[in-house]
Amino acid sequence: MTVEATSSGAILFRDTRGEREYLLLKSRPGDWEFPKGGIEGDEELQQTAIREVSEEAGIDDFRLIDGFRREYDYVFEAGGKTIHKTVHLFIARSFEASAELSKEHRDLQWRDYDQAINTITQDGPREILEEAHEYLDELQKEADDGYV
Repeated sequence: MTVEATSSGAILFRDTRGEREYLLLKSRPGDWEFPKGGIEGDEELQQTAIREVSEEAGIDDFRLIDGFRREYDYVFEAGGKTIHKTVHLFIARSFEASAELSKEHRDLQWRDYDQAINTITQDGPREILEEAHEYLDELQKEADDGYV
């Protein structure tokens, strides 16, 4: 029997001297990923993403970017059960320069786009980062003062 699970998180970025950098977290199994986690109670997907960024990256001063939500899914085994997980990712801009490592992860790094694409270990998140990066480039072109 397959158990369905849903997670939500955010592709968190910051601007450092005009360069966009993305936050990657190294999970205990060794995958590089974005802050994400399971929905608690009757949370909406955006509420979960906001809570997970705060819990997993120690960042509270950030803003979700409107108009972007993508999802990917994967299957894994845990506790003798097959779990089919769907992960929803938003984009969030951090106004904090640093992040804090949570107990859930082994490492964290801010990476520019090329480094991030080459560091992410799963196809789903890598493809969504490509879309998010293009989305932010379009927003930047449309806005006079940076990001809308």
